[in-house]
Amino acid sequence: MSVRVPPNDPPPDGDEPPADEEFARTYAAGYEEGVRSALREVLQHASRGHTAQELRILIESRLARLSEEVELKRKGLLAPPRRPAWSSLLRPPAPTHAWTGPAPAPGAPTLRLAAGKSVLVREERPNRAVEILRGNATVFPRIATVSLRPPETPGIPPGRRVDITVGGGASADALGANRLAPGEIGGRLREPTEAPGGALVYVDALEYLATEYSLETTLKFVHWLVGQAQETGSALLVSFDRRALDVRDMSRLERAFETLI
Repeated sequence: MSVRVPPNDPPPDGDEPPADEEFARTYAAGYEEGVRSALREVLQHASRGHTAQELRILIESRLARLSEEVELKRKGLLAPPRRPAWSSLLRPPAPTHAWTGPAPAPGAPTLRLAAGKSVLVREERPNRAVEILRGNATVFPRIATVSLRPPETPGIPPGRRVDITVGGGASADALGANRLAPGEIGGRLREPTEAPGGALVYVDALEYLATEYSLETTLKFVHWLVGQAQETGSALLVSFDRRALDVRDMSRLERAFETLI
C-alpha cells in the first residue's frame, strides 16, 4: 500500500525534492544570507561614525565590485575542496609582504614605504612621487595607480599592476575609466589592496577629482584611501600640487596623511 505524502511535509528519507523546489530553497537561502551580510556591513560602518556621504562612497565601492565578488564566490563553490595546510599551523607567520622579487635598484630613493603608511608629496608635477613609487615597487606584491597618465615602472610586469586612468588619458579603457567617480575608483582598488600582502597605491589625480566632483567628496575619498591602507597592510603614495588649494583646504588634506614631503 502506498503512502501519500502531504505537499508541505519534507520528503521521506532517500527521496529527493523536485528540482524546482530545491532551486527555490537554495535561492531563498542565498538571498537571505546576502541581505543579512549587506545589512551587517552597513551597520558596522554606521557604528564607526561615518557620515551619510562616507556611507555612500563605501556602498558605491562595494556595488562596483559586487559582480566580481559573486563570480569569485561561484568559482570557489565549484572548485574541488582543498586539503588543509596543516604545515602552515606549525610554522611562524610569514611577513606581511611576502614578495620575493628583485630588490630595489641601486640609487633608489632612501624613503621606504611601510605597510599601513600614507605619504603626501607636495610638488608641482609628479616627479619625486614617481621616484618613490619606482624605488618601492618591488616591496609590495602589486601596485595600483590612479592617474591621468599612469607612470612607467620598469621591471614590473603588467600582471602586478592595476592602472585606473582618469581624465580621458590616452590609456583610458573602453569602459570609460575617465568617468569613474571616487566611489567607483575605491571599488576597483579593493581587489589589489585586500589581496595577500596588500598593494602600493599611487595617486596623482586628486586635483582632477576635486574639480570634476567636489573638494569634500575628494577629501572623503582620501580618508577612505588612508583607512584602506591601514586596514589591509597596503601603502598610499599621493602626489599633489599645493597651488590647487588655498591654505585652509590644503591643511585639511595634509592632516589626513601620516608623512608629508
